[in-house]
Amino acid sequence: MGFDRQKMLESVLESLDRISIIKPEDVPNIDMYMDQVTTFMDGKLRTSYRGPQEDKVLTKTMINNYAKNDLIPAPVKKKYSKEHVLLLVFIYYYKSILSISDIQMLLQPITDKYFFEKDGFNLTDIYNEVRDLEYSQIEYLKEDIKQKFARAGESFEGAPDEDMEFLQQFAFICMLSFDVYMKKVIIEKMLDDMTSKVEKNNPKENGKEKKSDKKAD
Repeated sequence: MGFDRQKMLESVLESLDRISIIKPEDVPNIDMYMDQVTTFMDGKLRTSYRGPQEDKVLTKTMINNYAKNDLIPAPVKKKYSKEHVLLLVFIYYYKSILSISDIQMLLQPITDKYFFEKDGFNLTDIYNEVRDLEYSQIEYLKEDIKQKFARAGESFEGAPDEDMEFLQQFAFICMLSFDVYMKKVIIEKMLDDMTSKVEKNNPKENGKEKKSDKKAD
């Protein structure tokens, strides 16, 4: 049976619809222990997780490392609040492309000012705003994927017939990967600019040793 390109495209687009972005109202309004947090995150994000079924989307070791590296505030009496969970969602999406120090740079100003804010503008408001912006991009993303898929399907016209299917899929993956790479470069440039401004405004911090630049586990 020949390769069904249209079926493959439909499968890719359907996978976007299966991605779950946690709503603040989904998060329990009671503080949770570590096991409850990992179970909650697993239940909400499992559909977009590539790992084996027996692996947790978020493990105890990961959460402990995030607290150790100041990505999230320490739990209170071993319990995590709704605000902890919202930060963990941000980290879950950042960790595949950003280092621990980059994530800390991005989240620390928000955490410092809004994590403990209950009455005024707070972390939930920020999370909701970002979530709405992300959802608004899904249809644009689908159209972009369709265009890249179509262009990949027109590539390698002179290649051997037996290699055409693989090479066109390879071209599609390369186009998507280049897009991710370029956006990662832009993000890192913006974070470097933010770091420079912080160091300029806080010269005493310049002599301190930076945290590890390895990616968050």
